[in-house]
Amino acid sequence: MDYMFPTSKKEVEALGWDYIDIIFFTGDAFVDHPSFGTACISRWLQKFGYRVAVVPQPNWRDDLRDFRKLGAPRLYFAVNSGAMDSMVNHYTAGKRLRHDDAYTPEGKAGARPDYAVSVYSRILKELYPDVPVVIGGVEASLRRLTHYDYWKDELLPSILEWCPADYLCYGMGEKTMLKLTQAIEDRRSLHQIRDIPQIAFKMTGKPKASSEAIVLHSFEDCLADKKLVAENFHLIETNANMLHAKTIVEPVGDGYVQVNPPEPPSTTEEMDSFWDLPFTKLPHPRYRGKRIPAYDMIKDSIITHRGCFGGCNFCTIAAHQGKFIQSRSKESIVAEVRKLAAMPEFSGNISDLGAPTANMYMMTGKDPSLCAKCRRKSCLFPSACVNMNRSHAKLLDLYKAVDAVPGVRHSYIGSGIRYDLFLSEDGFVDSTSKPYLRTLILDHTSGRLKVAPEHTEDRVLQYLGKPSFRLFERLRFEFDKICRENGRRTGIVPYFISSHPGCTMRDMENLSRHPALRGIFMDQVQDFTPTPMTTSSVMYYTGLDPRTMRPVFVERDPERKKRQKSFFFRKK
Repeated sequence: MDYMFPTSKKEVEALGWDYIDIIFFTGDAFVDHPSFGTACISRWLQKFGYRVAVVPQPNWRDDLRDFRKLGAPRLYFAVNSGAMDSMVNHYTAGKRLRHDDAYTPEGKAGARPDYAVSVYSRILKELYPDVPVVIGGVEASLRRLTHYDYWKDELLPSILEWCPADYLCYGMGEKTMLKLTQAIEDRRSLHQIRDIPQIAFKMTGKPKASSEAIVLHSFEDCLADKKLVAENFHLIETNANMLHAKTIVEPVGDGYVQVNPPEPPSTTEEMDSFWDLPFTKLPHPRYRGKRIPAYDMIKDSIITHRGCFGGCNFCTIAAHQGKFIQSRSKESIVAEVRKLAAMPEFSGNISDLGAPTANMYMMTGKDPSLCAKCRRKSCLFPSACVNMNRSHAKLLDLYKAVDAVPGVRHSYIGSGIRYDLFLSEDGFVDSTSKPYLRTLILDHTSGRLKVAPEHTEDRVLQYLGKPSFRLFERLRFEFDKICRENGRRTGIVPYFISSHPGCTMRDMENLSRHPALRGIFMDQVQDFTPTPMTTSSVMYYTGLDPRTMRPVFVERDPERKKRQKSFFFRKK
């Protein structure tokens, strides 16, 4: 079971296979590492006896031989664009074409098409019309309902309306993909398949009224009235952040798209099972001698959990991974660290022991029954939920266990942290907070600690869904104190966003002159890019805050957006 997945006919023959159950088509180079979704789902399905092959970065411009070379699978084609939306991968915030691609050998650009999921699916359906196509990954997941597309500057319907796929699996898909695979193999009825959680599909006719479903405004009505886009999104987002969500139905054209509720958050035992698989943690042998930049970034990293309850308005993590934290056990993580330490090329340094938000490990509500009824998008904004257990004790214990593994010299935290988990404006939150920050700075920071206040002006921070900048000032005070007391010259690097809805030129000028930023190297700046399925993108398109339905200033002029960003470099 520890073979590398075949990517060519010759490799299939070498395994002695006379059929393939599932063939993946993906926009990334294939890396057998748990940081890559194709590898995660492939290894998971392999565990249950399915034969999986992968066609990475197929050529869609020629005679389509890449789409023909393995023939038709026994069960279905699985399609994703890779680890990123293909449009985010291809274009800058200024809509300029990028000249490199970290997920391609030697970083070369142009190995995948725009809107890759749709392009791959269309080709497969033309070649093999009777074989089911299942789409997933970030691009499909975050385009499952009506969304604003920044690159076309248009409102688009669900990807299922313009991509000829049979099913869409959204979010983190191990449990769903196994159920769907078994259902297709057992030739269950369409009715039975359409009851599987965490999938979406297109139906003809009018949706039936049900107390278990939320029926949104139609795509056509949203095209005619931007206010309805904001109303729809508020319902979508509220439902997505509930433990017990409802089915969502959105009329479009002569039918509707149905999005079934997600699977329950994975238990620690389930999370461990997703990682207890024979990953080689290496690029496919077909890339021997070639460098894949994205692999270099993550090859020595360890993922500790999934999900994020921070609720930032510009972020898609919760929309894809969920709000509720799903953590691996300490034993599972340490076992992976031991395997990593035994790899010949391991340098002794874990580049990142983290997740979307590194310090949310094992954090859950004190009273689970309150979480089951909660409708909040964020457990931290506008203020920290009193039911949230913010203790860092289990995380500190994990750090000690990892650092005790022979062969590990350092374990760094490269992922983002939320300092409002251990700090308030008055000081540290609990008895574990100061030890955590001290350990983070002294033992787990490589050179500079990166944090993301995003802005200095509280009015803009309200639109971002981030805490007051006064909290960053408190962090810097405690950070400088710990460094001074321990003779460290570690730096702190704040991330900022320009041109976010609600941000004016005056706000950027105030940011550039803020006294709390004196002496800080200001090179981490991002011009806001509207991406599908975020509150911020809805604000950008509609000019309304979907939480309040009040108007929001939006800077759309490209030159004025450049001027907003330029304030960072004046400071520098």
